[in-house]
Amino acid sequence: MGAEVDYAKEIQELKRSMNAVILAHYYQESEVQDLADFVGDSLALAQAAARTQADVIVFCGVHFMAETAKILNPSRQVLLPDLKAGCSLSDRCPPGAFKAFKDKHPGAFVVSYVNSSAAVKAMSDVICTSSNAVKIVNQVPKDRQILFAPDQHLGRYVMKQTGRDMVLWPGSCIVHEIFSEKKLVQLKVEHPDAEVVAHPECEQAVLRHADFIGSTKAILDYAVRSPKQRFIVVTEAGIIHQMKRAAPDKTFIPAPPDNGCACNECPYMRLNTLEKLWRCMKDRTPELTMPEDLREGARAPLQRMLDWSQ
Repeated sequence: MGAEVDYAKEIQELKRSMNAVILAHYYQESEVQDLADFVGDSLALAQAAARTQADVIVFCGVHFMAETAKILNPSRQVLLPDLKAGCSLSDRCPPGAFKAFKDKHPGAFVVSYVNSSAAVKAMSDVICTSSNAVKIVNQVPKDRQILFAPDQHLGRYVMKQTGRDMVLWPGSCIVHEIFSEKKLVQLKVEHPDAEVVAHPECEQAVLRHADFIGSTKAILDYAVRSPKQRFIVVTEAGIIHQMKRAAPDKTFIPAPPDNGCACNECPYMRLNTLEKLWRCMKDRTPELTMPEDLREGARAPLQRMLDWSQ
């Protein structure tokens, strides 16, 4: 039965009948990206969710992204093709442990990366993404100590860019922490004319070889406008689909991780498939819901991020 379904056609018809919008992250499978109404990074997707007029939001990303959409849209139904699409950064920062961490620093200003649970967001003063982290931290009052969670590598990068000292939660992303410095150097030797573009979630040893460091959107924009023709891409390989669409005459080489694979893919992002997208729209499940007090608690710091990002 599954092989007989024209998923793309069915999804488009369901989208119209449900008055739904499909939002997809750059790290989704290419066929999912191609069906989405909007493809972007975490900041752009949060902004898209905040301004949508659709009745139903179908989020092709991971759990915290769908939570963000629900926080901003309490009256709209939010669907996620696979509820098991989690995030290692979020999972490695459990709310109970984060509260204990925060309690050790009374009076500190808490900046939490969007890759966190709604419960952690609700304990924060402002949220950030890799796109706006530097801009957000620069707006924190200078007389306040800053706690930054949950990505320590992004935190160190932001400290370097802003000159602000921060207390870092010791978290990291399973995708970005396993890029191999040795293999990256080998790639640079094999492709001496290539520029290295990297995400700030990578470890410092990898970032020091980068010609450009930025969020997925920033990496995409840089590769398109750069006069260079060849790029070594040090982030999740899903972004390469959009790079090839935007700059078909250029060559994009995925940097390999240290686990023997040719490229580095997020196992959580890849849980969402066309079939799961179709089924979740057809059955209107799995649906993302949360208690109103939690949603309201997480909304204020998320809204502050949107306001500070203007």
